[in-house]
Amino acid sequence: MNITAQIGPVAALVAGVLILIMPRLLNYIVAIYLIVIGAVGLFGR
Repeated sequence: MNITAQIGPVAALVAGVLILIMPRLLNYIVAIYLIVIGAVGLFGR
């Protein structure tokens, strides 16, 4: 099975729940997301 196809929706769900619980986490979650997407874009999978 391809695990990477399931990481996105699960990460979005967890991030959404964390943002509902602690709205100040939004800045950190967005920053981490952008860093990960940028690193994947630069270095490939």
